[in-house]
Amino acid sequence: MKIKGLRWWIIGLVCLATIINYIDRSALSIMWPDISKDLGMTKNDYALILNVFLVAYAVGQSVSGKMFDKIGTKAGFVVSITVWGLATALHALARGVLSFSVFRVLLGLGEAGNWPGAVKSNAEWFPVNERAFAQGIFNSGAAMGSIVAPPLIAIVWVAIGWKMTFLLLGLLGLVWVIPWLIFNKALPAKHKWITDEERAYILAGIEQKDEDDQKPGLSMGQILSHRESWAVLVSRFFVEPIWWLFVGWMPIYLADVYGFNVKEIGLMAWVPYVGAALGSLSGGYFSGRLMTNGASVDQARKKTILVGCVIMFLGMIATILLGNTPIKFVVIVAGVLFGFQFVISNIQTIPSDLFSGKSVGSLAGLGGTVGIFSVIIMNFLVPFITDNYSYTPIFVMIAVFVPLGYLSINFFAKEIKPVG
Repeated sequence: MKIKGLRWWIIGLVCLATIINYIDRSALSIMWPDISKDLGMTKNDYALILNVFLVAYAVGQSVSGKMFDKIGTKAGFVVSITVWGLATALHALARGVLSFSVFRVLLGLGEAGNWPGAVKSNAEWFPVNERAFAQGIFNSGAAMGSIVAPPLIAIVWVAIGWKMTFLLLGLLGLVWVIPWLIFNKALPAKHKWITDEERAYILAGIEQKDEDDQKPGLSMGQILSHRESWAVLVSRFFVEPIWWLFVGWMPIYLADVYGFNVKEIGLMAWVPYVGAALGSLSGGYFSGRLMTNGASVDQARKKTILVGCVIMFLGMIATILLGNTPIKFVVIVAGVLFGFQFVISNIQTIPSDLFSGKSVGSLAGLGGTVGIFSVIIMNFLVPFITDNYSYTPIFVMIAVFVPLGYLSINFFAKEIKPVG
């Protein structure tokens, strides 16, 4: 049996895993008004639980990056999604900060594998001119999961309560494993279902060849000895908090500022992620189109990142100056997240532009770790600043991060090209 466009089936499954990933991680924030009331918990408790998750998620990015390089994308995804599915289901047993924190650690360790795994999978299945678009499809899963999560979780919560909602959501990932094992039998060079034309097209357009996959990856010290690797790390330190501010705190913001309950959050919180989904696909398509028209990888990546950063920066300013009603706020945030996803698809692709074989997942994972530690710092600041002042200083800080992220790429990566 031959399947035309098998690579698109593979990235489609990775996208679906990402949708499940974001539904699972969003459940706590969306149902927090009910959970906090039921268990007598505060916003500071939420910040602590969120940061415990992020520490595990940050550590998990690097650990899982190495895991994917060692055991491959097929087995790596099975391990990751099984762990996070079980962790989500266990949230039904949580009774306070300690138990929620334990289950969020497991969730963070499992969910972290999705990102370095996707970057590595795209490097294996897509030629360089299609990778950012493939990454955009994958990243759109984060947006689509965030679109689906608020209304879905609100509906299920109304029907069966927060405990059973966690249990039901945990089963989604375990079901996903079945088609993944069916379709992802081998790499393109050896997959029995891939057409000869698609195999030749993929292998002609990637630096990674079969023999490269047999070689050991570079050590982390060797990877970091290349100045270009730091472009990934530093840019993600500045850019990552923009996404996580809204993923982690927008439901809380709507509850704090506008008095929204779980049902109202479910009706409103999905809107910004429509912009994010469009940005994911647009950013990948834009850079791929530039390359098709003759731009180098370096030119295409940097131009796309610049455009997205301009959109993000203007959106953050508009959030501060114009976002004074719930509808205005979520629409403006849709623009910010469009810009973020326009940018991040290309930043996350840079490890596969710089390295091949068993070094891609390692750099991608470390980049995720660095980005998440920046988010952790932000999360400690949010309760203190918002309780004593307002959300405005947080928005200002994030706006400043945008140009710093763009400048760091140009400073460390004079030219984005293969280095090892």
